[in-house]
Amino acid sequence: MRSPGYTECIEAKDTTSLTSIEQAHRIAALCEEKLATDVVILDMRTVCAYTDFFVLATGRNPRQTKSIVDEVTGVLKREERLIARSTGGLPEATWIVVDFLDVVLHVFTPETRAFYRLEDLWSDVPKLAAATA
Repeated sequence: MRSPGYTECIEAKDTTSLTSIEQAHRIAALCEEKLATDVVILDMRTVCAYTDFFVLATGRNPRQTKSIVDEVTGVLKREERLIARSTGGLPEATWIVVDFLDVVLHVFTPETRAFYRLEDLWSDVPKLAAATA
């Protein structure tokens, strides 16, 4: 049984031409366009079998975290034909996780990001600059 706020989207195979690193940079750039702060890309390829990159971002409040996620998922679906496979963390929106398979997006409120400290948990993986997105 899935937790409340978990949604899953199963559709035809994605037809995006973006590589996983390009997807990560595109997601990071979209987050920054929606005024997310502390946007970071973590290279998970050496430590994780289920995804290549994590993109971490912070919104000021739950409304902004939801807005960031809506923008990222909408633009990627429209422009890149990249569809999120699952989304968790709604309706609370203090930590929203969006799984694009090769890239997993984490959008936090400041308090939630400080509490879970994923950058510290994964301090042994390379951190890529999102500003180059």
